[in-house]
Amino acid sequence: MAKTAPKSRRVRPVVRAMRGTVFITRQVHFNSAHRLYNPTKSQKWNEDKYGLCTNPHWHGHNYVLEVTLAGEPDPETGYIMDLGALKVILEEQILKPCDHRNLNDEVPFLAGVIPSTENLVIAFWERLEPHICAGRLHCVKLYETPRNFAEYRGPNPAF
Repeated sequence: MAKTAPKSRRVRPVVRAMRGTVFITRQVHFNSAHRLYNPTKSQKWNEDKYGLCTNPHWHGHNYVLEVTLAGEPDPETGYIMDLGALKVILEEQILKPCDHRNLNDEVPFLAGVIPSTENLVIAFWERLEPHICAGRLHCVKLYETPRNFAEYRGPNPAF
């Protein structure tokens, strides 16, 4: 008599949760005009401090913004945060108000701010941080040019 093969049992795969702090980054691009100008100072002072960047007719940049989150991957998804969700937050909070705009005159959350790269990373952090629902905001880095950039790691950075 021939033996029949035993019925195979369906074995559920084991999913391991990986532990450790991971940093994820989303990069976006936008174009804006600005003028570095302190209205409390003379035109001469502004020219001495900012040079061509205080041109009263503005100048523009092709900005690259990198936003980094830190956290442990969720054991069910493997994500810290879905980068697609982070993309939507960046589009709503930064790109829509800033892309193809004059940062001095057209962006309400920058009203009264000298739009230096240093001030922009702080303003962008403040704009983004309340919307991060998983992990934590670790770094906002803004490239004004490929060689000039600023990064901000929050009001209480852990270096």
